[in-house]
Amino acid sequence: MKKAIIVSDTHGDNTNFYKVLKLHPEAEFVVHCGDVEGGDLDIRSRVKCPLYIVAGNNDYFGALPRELEENLFGHRVFIAHGHNYRVAMSPEMIREEALSRDCDIVFYGHTHRPEVSYGAGCTSANPGSLSYPRQEGRRPSYLIWEIDDKGGEHFTIAYLGGDIY
Repeated sequence: MKKAIIVSDTHGDNTNFYKVLKLHPEAEFVVHCGDVEGGDLDIRSRVKCPLYIVAGNNDYFGALPRELEENLFGHRVFIAHGHNYRVAMSPEMIREEALSRDCDIVFYGHTHRPEVSYGAGCTSANPGSLSYPRQEGRRPSYLIWEIDDKGGEHFTIAYLGGDIY
């Protein structure tokens, strides 16, 4: 089983992020979809596996890339915060951008609401926020991306406190 963790919108408060790292020490890599607000140096010092991190709309200072395109678990993955693609309205524009870059998965944040959407040719996934969740119930959330031993893929929205959906 291969596993990765996808997070977003920690906004300088990495407390819950470090809890997630402890829960999943076997993660092969971590994706952070932006709005670290200066927390990236501390995050880099604690993450012991590969880390892919982009700048969000609140990351004014620093040298984080605005977007990334990576080959992960055999997929071409587009990573962006999402604010430049109107994700608060719909993931459609960021999904179209991912497809135009020959990516079949896009990870994004910005809305602070978790969701996984399977569209034509591209899966879009937002982990929500570990620090300031906005969905009903306002529970800190993140994504678990797993590839099972038979090659099956699973995107799971996980909430701190143990609930998985």
